[in-house]
Amino acid sequence: MINFRKLFALPALSLMMAFSCTAQADLVVLQYHHVADSTPPATSTSRSLFEAQLQMISDLGLKVVPLGPATRQALAGDAPATNQVAITFDDAYESVYNVAAPILDQQKMPYTIFVNTNAVGGQGYMDWAELKRLSSKDWVTIANHSADHGHLARRPGEAEADWHKRANRSLDDAQRILEKQLGTTERLFAYPYGEYDESLEQKLSERGWLGFGQQSGAIGRQSHGTRLPRFPMANAYGQLGSLKDKLLSKAFPVDASRLPDGVVSNNPPSLTLKLEAPLSASRLTCFASGLGRIDFNVSGDTVTVQAPKALNARRFRYNCTHPAGNGSYYWLSQQWLNLDAPED
Repeated sequence: MINFRKLFALPALSLMMAFSCTAQADLVVLQYHHVADSTPPATSTSRSLFEAQLQMISDLGLKVVPLGPATRQALAGDAPATNQVAITFDDAYESVYNVAAPILDQQKMPYTIFVNTNAVGGQGYMDWAELKRLSSKDWVTIANHSADHGHLARRPGEAEADWHKRANRSLDDAQRILEKQLGTTERLFAYPYGEYDESLEQKLSERGWLGFGQQSGAIGRQSHGTRLPRFPMANAYGQLGSLKDKLLSKAFPVDASRLPDGVVSNNPPSLTLKLEAPLSASRLTCFASGLGRIDFNVSGDTVTVQAPKALNARRFRYNCTHPAGNGSYYWLSQQWLNLDAPED
């Protein structure tokens, strides 16, 4: 049985990296879509795995906290002595209402549901009455996932004026509808498909919104407010064998605002990191989506990470980790967006 009471009650491309020898605790955000045994595998977490993930959070003595306040606390460098965890769901699927919400509501564990408003009431999605029942609970946050769940980065050949109109409508219509239907005014946004570019980030910044992607990693004081990482928790990515490392991970000690926006101009793209002591290239490990572990070039204190061949997927990532002490790892996930590949 999950010990819910314990779970809730325990308390560019050149990047300069500087940090103290003692790793600070950070915020780890988990991202879910469906929680069910019969929904599409790529975006689903089985009930048994969901409960086992919560049990591991409990066993590690980590506190589940509300997303917005905890994110702002982490960005300000005011995180507590141990990592905290936030739970999020994208798309407001009916399975979350039927399966995940009752489990979390039993002990009033905070969670956030990101809603694409055009889908509400459609087959497989929550309706407004269900969302209203959830939003009335003090521990539940309802937030913006766009109106149409469209690909919001500017498309190749798209006129700038047309892109502004399209993106503004999707962002603002959803926010307006959420406020009208539920009274929510949360300034939290989850990018559809985890896709963003610098121009879209600027729109969030102008609105004072925090922006969450689907690249992995923890949130800390050097993270950037419009490109915040989350760990996907679907069956393929949320297995218990790697979950502990994710829950205890630390934000990689880089100024994330200086990471590239990720739109691919040369494929495969390269990422150059300048390492400062005690970081060491010999202890750095990097991976590329679909390719597993990849080599990198070292020149003095500079590391260049590049996949050995072009990646034709629309979205892919370079993930790099480095020991942070006490069995934890600094975790960097650089997302790349290949606009030449077809939209989903």
